[in-house]
Amino acid sequence: MLPSQRINSKRRTGGTCDELEQDKPNDIESWQATMSGPLAGIRVFDLTRVLAGPSCTQILGDLGADIIKVERPGSGDDTRKYGPPFVLGEDGKETTESGYYLSANRNKRSVTLDLTSAEGQNLARRMINQCQVLAENFKVGNLAKFGLDYPTLKTENPGLVYCSITGFGQTGPKAERPGYDFMA
Repeated sequence: MLPSQRINSKRRTGGTCDELEQDKPNDIESWQATMSGPLAGIRVFDLTRVLAGPSCTQILGDLGADIIKVERPGSGDDTRKYGPPFVLGEDGKETTESGYYLSANRNKRSVTLDLTSAEGQNLARRMINQCQVLAENFKVGNLAKFGLDYPTLKTENPGLVYCSITGFGQTGPKAERPGYDFMA
């Protein structure tokens, strides 16, 4: 299995990190080949989308970290629909899965969670407690509405490394502006 095959259009809805373990390939050698590297054994909860954040977590995955990409139910990451070109399905026909999405999200597993619901927020917190790293590129302050900001999460997971990627920083006159490009 190529590393780029680890993420695909078959997203799991909800679940726990332990349940995601079931999604690993049956071929242990292939799985170990994709999970070797200096960051093997590190689990990353990926709340990023579009480019700057996914590029960051993709590099962590390239180095062996176990990346759990969280997407919105239904549509997933916005870039799944960026295209053409679209990836061909098993039947040889074009899917609605973009090459752009796959190129920015290799070496990841994907799960859908509704972070606007109490159930989704609770599940996210349980999964984050099993991770060493969280990466996000939401607008400054947005995750606090869901109880997924660093001050809240560090009480349950004090060793959590929390990486917040913004276009204009966390403070200052432009901090609340949205921005998520590769240069962020």
